[in-house]
Amino acid sequence: MAQNSAIWDNRTTMRLQDETISAVATASGEGGIAIIRVSGEKSRLIAESLFRPLRGDNPRVYVGYTVRYGNFLDPNTLEIIDDGLLTRFRAPHSYTGEDCIELSCHGGRATTTRLLQATLQAGARLAEPGEFTQRAFLNGRIDLAQAEAVADLIRARTESARRLARVQLEGSLSAVISSIKDELVGTLAAIEVTIDFSDEVGELEYPLIQKRILNAKGRVAQLLQTEDRGRILREGVRVAIIGRPNVGKSSLLNALLRTERAIVTPIAGTTRDIVEETANLAGIAVVLADTAGIRNTEDVVERIGVERAHTAADSADIILFVIDLEEGVTEADSQLLTRLNTVGAGRIVCVLNKCDTLTPEELSTALPQVQDTLGSQVATCVALSAKSGIGLDSLESAVLNSLGDAVGQGQETVIVANARHFEALRQAQASLIEAECTANLQLPGDFIAIDVRGALDALGLITGETVTEDIIHRIFHDFCVGK
Repeated sequence: MAQNSAIWDNRTTMRLQDETISAVATASGEGGIAIIRVSGEKSRLIAESLFRPLRGDNPRVYVGYTVRYGNFLDPNTLEIIDDGLLTRFRAPHSYTGEDCIELSCHGGRATTTRLLQATLQAGARLAEPGEFTQRAFLNGRIDLAQAEAVADLIRARTESARRLARVQLEGSLSAVISSIKDELVGTLAAIEVTIDFSDEVGELEYPLIQKRILNAKGRVAQLLQTEDRGRILREGVRVAIIGRPNVGKSSLLNALLRTERAIVTPIAGTTRDIVEETANLAGIAVVLADTAGIRNTEDVVERIGVERAHTAADSADIILFVIDLEEGVTEADSQLLTRLNTVGAGRIVCVLNKCDTLTPEELSTALPQVQDTLGSQVATCVALSAKSGIGLDSLESAVLNSLGDAVGQGQETVIVANARHFEALRQAQASLIEAECTANLQLPGDFIAIDVRGALDALGLITGETVTEDIIHRIFHDFCVGK
C-alpha cells in the first residue's frame, strides 16, 4: 500500500520518525498479564537496556517475531521489576511498520506502571491515543478505513458489530472504493487524452464516458443503500416501549433484560423518565427504552415524562406498543395508537401483555378480537406475559422480522457503517450526478473532468489519500491509548 505520510507537513513526519512511543496496550486494572507496547527506532536499544533474557543473549540482535523469557530491569539501577516475555518485531513487518517490542509482565497496576516508566526512562515517550494505529496508517500498513475498523472492533458490543468491523479491517470496503476510483481514473484518462491529443485520437466518445460515470454512480448508490443496515449493526436498534400506565412496560423491560432494572409497582405513573438499557438480540445490540405511561395528567413531572415518551417513540426504529390483554383495547389505547401511526405501522409491534391472566379459552377468544380491532395499524401482535416470560421468544422474533433486510443476510457483500464514510459517499454521488449531466449535454471534457475529480477526492476521504491533518487527528484522538 502506498505511503500516506504525504498529507502531513515535514515537521510532523520528522517528529514521528524520530520519536519512539510506549504505552500499556492491555486494559487497565488487575489481570493475569499486561502488555507494554513500544514502537520506533529506539525500541531495540530500549529492549537491550531493560531486558535480561534467561539465555543471556542480546535482545538487540533478535530477528523479527522472536519471543524470549527473562527479567525486566530498571535501566538506571538494574533492579528487577518483574519477569516475563519480550516479543520483537522488525520493520516493516510489524503493526506500525516500525521496529517494535512488546513486554508481557504480570498484570498488577504497580508492576505495569513501573515497567511503563522504565521504557520512558530508557528513551521512549508516552504514546498519544491511537498513535500506534496512526503510525500504521502513515507507514502504509493500512488505509484510513481499516484504521477506523480497528476502533470499531475494539468497541464492538455484539457479534454482528464484531463481524462488520473485522470485514472492514480486512479491506473489503477499501477494495470496493479502490475499484470505483479505478473506474473514475480511467474516465479521466479517456477525457484527457482527447484534450491533449485530439488530432491523433479524435473527439471525446461521450457514450463511453456516460457509461463509465453511470457505472461508478450506481456502485456508490449501492453503498449508500446499506446505511440503515450498517447503522443498526454498528450502533444497535433503538426500541421504545410505549403504552398507557400500568400495562406492564417496566415489567417487559426487566423480562427482556433478564434482570430487575426498572421499578415495578401497581401504582400508575411510577416511571417518570426514560430508562435505557442494552440487550443482545440474535447478535444485534438492542437499546431498550422504558418510557412513562402516556396519559393526560396535571402532574408537571409526569407530563415531562410523557413528552419524552413521545420523543422516544418518534426516534425509535421499533415501537413495542403494550396493551393490557386483561382489559382489552381501550379508547385510550386506540387514541395513542392513532398518534403513534404517524411513525408508520411497519415500525409498531403490539405486545398483548398479561396473557397468563386469561384461561386458554378466554385467550383464544380475546386474541382475534384484539387483532381485528387493531387491524393494519401494527406490523404484528404478540401475546406474552412479562411476569412469567411466556411469549418472549415470539416477541424477539417479531422485532427481528420488523427490521427485515436491515439485519438479514442481504445480497451486498460490503456494508458501510461509518457516518464519515457516508458523508464522503454522498459528496461523491453529488459530483457524479453533476458529471453525468455535463456529459449528457456533451459539454467539453474539461467540465466533465472537474466533477469526476471531485468524486475521486470525496472517495479519497474514506481511504485517506485526500484527508486533511485535522481529520486525522480527530479520528485517532477517539482511539484508546495503546492502540
